[in-house]
Amino acid sequence: MVEPRPWIEGYVRAWNSNDPDDISALFTEDAIYYTEPYGPPWQGRDEIVSQWLGRRDKPGEATFEWQPVTVADDVSVIEGVTSYPDKTYSNLWVIRFVPDGRCREFTEWWMRQDVK
Repeated sequence: MVEPRPWIEGYVRAWNSNDPDDISALFTEDAIYYTEPYGPPWQGRDEIVSQWLGRRDKPGEATFEWQPVTVADDVSVIEGVTSYPDKTYSNLWVIRFVPDGRCREFTEWWMRQDVK
């Protein structure tokens, strides 16, 4: 079973560094990344890195808190909250792993929390 914590810590590190090597280390060469469940995915590590950097956040701009919903042999479902100074998002991630702990398929659902 692949423990999701090291991968998620690596994801948050890459999120804050925007270092292509940090991003690349997370994914297999042929990984698929869905930024929304039914949209076209980013396909392959090179496209994932390129698209990520095209949408990057400033280092330290957001915080991410998470907890596992379920962890199985090669897939984890994670519930998270991403907080920016002016907005907050609820997240649901489905992460499919290969045995060495890299991701082969990532799908994220995110929605802005209402601010009243």
